[in-house]
Amino acid sequence: GGAAMYAGLQELGVANGEDLKETLTNCTEPLKAIEQFQTENGVLLPSLQSALPFLDLHGTPRLEFHQSVFDELREKLLERVSAIALEGKVEERYKKLEDLLEKSFSLVKMPSIQPVVMCVMKHLPKVPEKKLKLVMADKDLYKACAVEVKRQIWQDNQALFGDEVSPLLKQYILEKENILFSNDVSVLHNFFTPSPKTRRQGEVVQKLTQMIGKNVKLYDMVLQFLRTLFLRTRNVHYCTLRAELLMSLHDLDISEICTVDPCHKFTWCLDACIREKFVDNKRARELQGFLDGVKKGQEQVLGDLSMILCDPFAINTLALSTIRHIQDLVGQDTLPRESPDLLLLLRMLSLGQGAWDMIDSQVFKEPKMEADLITKFLPMLMSFVVDDHMFTVDQKLPSEEKGPILYPTTIPEAFTKFLQENRIACEIGLYYFLHITKQRNKNAFLRLLPALVETFSDLAFSDIFLHLLTGNLTLLGDEFALEEFCTSLFDGFFLPVCSRKENVHRHVLRLLLHLHHKVAPTKLESIQKALEPTKQSGEAVKELYNQLTEKLELRKPSPAEVTETPSMELPLPTVPTPASL
Repeated sequence: GGAAMYAGLQELGVANGEDLKETLTNCTEPLKAIEQFQTENGVLLPSLQSALPFLDLHGTPRLEFHQSVFDELREKLLERVSAIALEGKVEERYKKLEDLLEKSFSLVKMPSIQPVVMCVMKHLPKVPEKKLKLVMADKDLYKACAVEVKRQIWQDNQALFGDEVSPLLKQYILEKENILFSNDVSVLHNFFTPSPKTRRQGEVVQKLTQMIGKNVKLYDMVLQFLRTLFLRTRNVHYCTLRAELLMSLHDLDISEICTVDPCHKFTWCLDACIREKFVDNKRARELQGFLDGVKKGQEQVLGDLSMILCDPFAINTLALSTIRHIQDLVGQDTLPRESPDLLLLLRMLSLGQGAWDMIDSQVFKEPKMEADLITKFLPMLMSFVVDDHMFTVDQKLPSEEKGPILYPTTIPEAFTKFLQENRIACEIGLYYFLHITKQRNKNAFLRLLPALVETFSDLAFSDIFLHLLTGNLTLLGDEFALEEFCTSLFDGFFLPVCSRKENVHRHVLRLLLHLHHKVAPTKLESIQKALEPTKQSGEAVKELYNQLTEKLELRKPSPAEVTETPSMELPLPTVPTPASL
């Protein structure tokens, strides 16, 4: 510790503690030697010589005096360095700072002087290579230096930068997954509730933004990390981070980076759509302009655009807009192929859904849209919307004109096939299913649910879909008392996959923690049995299952209570309803 205190003084010809030790070891009159050392190394101000004994009389130790002078001088020097960095001609000011660095760098390991050296380096746009290498080689120095200096080190050391960024990316993915699996099951607050601006205030995005500063090279490195990780894991949250990072730099007006990222304007426009959760006609034209404007020889930008469109927040916005368009078309008696707005949404959806394949194959061209999707699948969806309208109208007809009205229970085989074989059809189909659930349309729910058992790459069992579905199911809470509804939902859809898909097991437990009191008791018992964790189950499943078991235990009345308590349930008085209702 002592050595560190004086690190580097010798090279500057300044006496240090070691020198004093040596002097005292080899002298005959220690007190005289001390006095001489003080005179040679003290503050060389004639007026001070007479003042110091005055401090001695007040019992102020010399150390305290020197320390306060030192601190004062250091503050002044730090202020001066920051001022030099802003004044005079650019070359001159940096020359001054470089000279200062040259003189002071040997003291960089001395704790009391280190802040000054660090401050000089922080204000130098280019710290000499040799000094950077010395800082990099010393863990403590590297830790102590300002982010402005670290950027200069990182830009030529991708591996070191990667080590700094990697834990942040892990943290980001973990945060996303925690939201998807949170115990909060609600239709009002879900994964997609926070606005883009709010999301960009998140810790990881802010830290990365700060680490990058205005450095294009570092920005490119982070994008390269994100692409590589997206390829390696297929995790779409990396696509979200790609867009959030660009928009965070946009918020700060970092034109050095925004002007060189070819996706900037497209992302900015899409960001506004995500904020509104809808792509309006004006913005649709703008987005289309960007896609049509990709020039020959610049097709590689499609890889970046596809990653921006693969962000779940973008997919969510495009899919919700598609469902709205389909409903509008039913009202306008228009076919999907006659709606350019709808075709553009599908084009962007397929570009987003094709991101992984495009970046993996390095073949940069827009995926071909299958004609069947537009001429067969979407009209089929529209016919479901029509079925709902017809059923609603039929129910309102006066009773003498009514035969027994039955809601259609079957679905065309072609529909199920589309959900299994066509990624875009599957995505739209699932969003339509979320839509009818949110509308509390139990008939349509039970009709379409069987089609979800087998979907394209198991999309119906993906976390984002299940997160949204469990939230929307809270609106159908009262249906859980019905045997038929529970059998379709649990036995027909959820339970058969719980054993092979841990995430489904977790989502079902989340749902039941929220709605167990609505489920018919006999049914609840068999569902609970089916959800019991196995030896292979992860901690999260066991933890949720224990929570559910505890909740159900609390609900069970004790045997004594069951027999003694007389029924308090009185028949409700019938209230006459006004004819108008």
